[in-house]
Amino acid sequence: MNYEQRQPELNAQFQLGVNTRIEESGIDIRFFPFKSQAFSGDERSGIVNSIDRQIAENMEFEYPVFVPKGVKKTDKAILLIHGLNERFWNKYLCWAEYLCKNTGKPVILFPIAFHMNRSPQTWSNPRALKPILESRRNIYGEDRSLSFANVAFSERISENPIRFYSSGRQSMSDLSQLAADIKQGTHSLFKEDTQIDIFSYSIGAFLSQITMMTNPSGLFSNSKLFMFCGGGIFSSMFGESRSIMDKQAFKRLFEYYMTDFAVEAKLKSVIDKGFESFYSMISPERNKEERESFFKRLGNRISGISLTRDTVIPYQGVVEALGTDTASTHIDLQDFSYAYTHENPFPTGLGINMEEVNRSFNHVFSKAVHLLA
Repeated sequence: MNYEQRQPELNAQFQLGVNTRIEESGIDIRFFPFKSQAFSGDERSGIVNSIDRQIAENMEFEYPVFVPKGVKKTDKAILLIHGLNERFWNKYLCWAEYLCKNTGKPVILFPIAFHMNRSPQTWSNPRALKPILESRRNIYGEDRSLSFANVAFSERISENPIRFYSSGRQSMSDLSQLAADIKQGTHSLFKEDTQIDIFSYSIGAFLSQITMMTNPSGLFSNSKLFMFCGGGIFSSMFGESRSIMDKQAFKRLFEYYMTDFAVEAKLKSVIDKGFESFYSMISPERNKEERESFFKRLGNRISGISLTRDTVIPYQGVVEALGTDTASTHIDLQDFSYAYTHENPFPTGLGINMEEVNRSFNHVFSKAVHLLA
């Protein structure tokens, strides 16, 4: 794939909520409605404050599915889970198209709670965000990591860091709700007992790991998982970035989950398999034997690629999460020849060697296809 050429072409054709035929690749982008049932009679709703529960966009939304041309109903699906603090699908359109075209399977782009089109438009509107940006600058000084792109997320995490966990809990619940619909054959695109596999990136890998460890209702017992720039233990992550969160928000988040989270969660009586799975992914020593044993048992159902110069989710954290043997066997450590970042592994523009970018893109996604096809 010529990534530099294809990315703007897909961006020009993709429109949220509008079914579209991508003629060049023989793929239909179809949108499906979703209503989250995460808080229906769920005692864990106590960890979500009343303001967040009233965000309508987060509770009812549409998600896009890349569907091979001519497919009416199938028994195979790939979930594509994105990264932290993202508002637009543009980055993932080439990813989804490549996976769909080369596996012949529908690719479901499912948004994490309070992300993508599950967040109010004001969270990505510079005019609406300017007062919050100025307020954080007044409080914390000229923090170079603060930006319009991360200020809404930074403010929300600073106010209440448990939102990182509660958003993940809702996302896992929603993924399970979707998987149940698919497995039961009630989703219009999928047959009963459809095989559901996962391509995950960045924090999406963290969510996917926890979901597979928890395995609600056995929905992911046979799922395969490919992780790109993800898979690390929380304590090794470095989320301070103009695209993710500012310095003060990351400091608050890190300190909370390393020291206070377990106590607060226990006080709120939310100790269950989901909590234990999340807890075991916070630092290497927590439930180490059980966690490493789980990933070892996945065997050839897990694969991935980490990048040498990835400072957000470094490879060492992947080793700490999976265990040395599993990481060395199933996760490749790669280094691209051009300047890249965790947030932008496939850059385009002046001064970028696009032949190398294309080569790297095709290498990553051909490896993903090898697992997920």
